[in-house]
Amino acid sequence: MSDYKKTALVLGAGGFIGSHMVKRLRSEGYWVRGVDLKYPEFSSTQAHEFVQGDLRDVDFVSRVIQFKGYQGNFFQSVPYQYIKPFDEIYQFAADMGGAGFVFTGENDADIMHNSVSINLNVLEEVRKLNETFNGDVKEWAEANRPLWLQPTKIFYSGSACMYPEHNQLDPDNPDCREESAYPAAPDSEYGWEKLFSERLYFAYNRNYGIPVRVARYHNIFGPEGTWDGGREKAPAAICRKVAYLPESGGAIEVWGDGLQTRSFLFVDECIEATRRLMDSDFMGPVNIGSEEMVTINQLVETAAKVANKEVSKIHIDGPLGVRGRNSNNDVIRRKLGWDYSQTLEEGIRKTYSWISSQIESDNYVPFYHPV
Repeated sequence: MSDYKKTALVLGAGGFIGSHMVKRLRSEGYWVRGVDLKYPEFSSTQAHEFVQGDLRDVDFVSRVIQFKGYQGNFFQSVPYQYIKPFDEIYQFAADMGGAGFVFTGENDADIMHNSVSINLNVLEEVRKLNETFNGDVKEWAEANRPLWLQPTKIFYSGSACMYPEHNQLDPDNPDCREESAYPAAPDSEYGWEKLFSERLYFAYNRNYGIPVRVARYHNIFGPEGTWDGGREKAPAAICRKVAYLPESGGAIEVWGDGLQTRSFLFVDECIEATRRLMDSDFMGPVNIGSEEMVTINQLVETAAKVANKEVSKIHIDGPLGVRGRNSNNDVIRRKLGWDYSQTLEEGIRKTYSWISSQIESDNYVPFYHPV
């Protein structure tokens, strides 16, 4: 008998949210395998086993979804009867980035190809493995393999970017209720891919019985997320720019007039909501976000307050995304009893402190990239 509660496979475990999920699952007593092209950038992985590989490669996926025991032996051959499915899979792997990466149009083909390839590979290989273990009882008993009555449960991290552009034109009154997703009209290819992949997971649930859980994330931020180089999101970009200013303050560049609205959710709260979803009988889709909507100008002012600096804004042209977006948490409150608890200022304070420490420790030379 194992002392572990369950087994989990975290795809995208080298990234921001995935690495935080690994830590959470370890703290709950899971045995965890992490998978990504790269190791976490800002801290050591806490996965029991971390496998580097490309999830666009179907042969790699077919091997990495197999659990072979608690010794961390992905690269070793084990007797056939010891191979079994993971209890849970968390799928975070995707081409990610802020507005400077997603909304320019220059990366659309790669974003769609890479993410769709990963999701198709994962679902199809899980289907095959689940059918292997839930197929003919006599056949697998003769092969001395265990019969698994519960197929692997998969979480998919969708995005609020899949909501229709026409519902997000008014910065003061965006409509991001789950039922508002149709008729579909996302404002970017990234959003269309997220919508397609969400539908893909539900199709595999209907046709093949794979248990799925789907969330629509709203602007997750916090320590150990990308904070420079062009793929960072607004909270990290603003915190970096403000942190680099002298103590007396100064000016930072902001795309557009700064009146576009968003809500931002601290990563710890995202992880808590995701775990509640996975432990529930509710498939989703469900928003996971904050309802504290602010303008980008107010986001800058929050970072300036945390830093205790006088900061002015230089408004320049740049990709903006929709005019307004805010999570609607009616469904998750009703279904899971979850709601966000941290204010934006609390989350920015933690994030700003972490980014400041990165700048100080690295003798950072700034990469100027407007918000």
